[in-house]
Amino acid sequence: MKKISNGILEISVDKHGAELSSIRCNGREYLWSAYPEFWKRHSPVLFPIVGSVWNGMYTSHGETFQMGQHGLARDMDFALVKEEEDYLEYELISSEETLRKYPYPFILHLGYRIENKTIRVIWKVDNPSDKDMYFQIGAHPAFYWPLLSDETVENEIDAMKAELAKSDERGYFYFPEKPQEIVRTLITEGGCVDVDKKQSLKVSDGYMSLNTDTFNHDALVLEHDQVHEVTLCNQNKKPYLTLSWDAPLVGLWSPPGKNAPFVCIEPWYGRADRAHFNGCFEEKDWIQHLDGYGKFEVSYTITIH
Repeated sequence: MKKISNGILEISVDKHGAELSSIRCNGREYLWSAYPEFWKRHSPVLFPIVGSVWNGMYTSHGETFQMGQHGLARDMDFALVKEEEDYLEYELISSEETLRKYPYPFILHLGYRIENKTIRVIWKVDNPSDKDMYFQIGAHPAFYWPLLSDETVENEIDAMKAELAKSDERGYFYFPEKPQEIVRTLITEGGCVDVDKKQSLKVSDGYMSLNTDTFNHDALVLEHDQVHEVTLCNQNKKPYLTLSWDAPLVGLWSPPGKNAPFVCIEPWYGRADRAHFNGCFEEKDWIQHLDGYGKFEVSYTITIH
């Protein structure tokens, strides 16, 4: 585990998955602490897929491969390749192990830069081959609900459950772009989506109310560049933290039916297969493509208020 701090913001990153594991600002923890009673991760990277492939299988160039949800990178150890006062960078290089699951050579870099109260998370994907490469990549950071105080976090699960039981209301998402309508694509079978099943989400002057029922039907999958920024607010609409991104999709999630103490805001370059999808990997919806020796670099930011 490595830590960097600027005196205001401190983050910790684990070499396993190059996973952001703590965000502390002015003594308060903002990132979910991965208690397995609810969800055992903090902020995994999703690579080389986002979500699930249909029946856990996919084909590429006539071969069939197995791939678990969200890919393989989150469960592998990265190498720390750069450490500065305000920056950490990790690297994962394809191997015989990865090629058995995902038939493309790759070099994946994850970087974390802090400035004032903002973390910039940087993804770099390099294609070290002269052949085309296909992939998806996404984020999955989980944040404590604003209503949870330092005391409830320190006293862990029982205190968090007691605090959450006081009200069904959790706060708000605020979309500063103030879309007139936000439409989710529904997850149906096997963790996959049905693009013909949509649901309009109620937004008023940019605010969407969050409660214990919001995620009963799994993640809110928002496609087609509907939003590029969201602020998590408390029950009085006071800003808590903001995520900004350029990605064309975002997933908003908390474990269905668990009344969990956190919510995830997940910028994605990709998403799960359509239910019953039987095309090849290279034909997946929202697949990313690199020419031989091509490079892909994007980022998103987390700002604490």
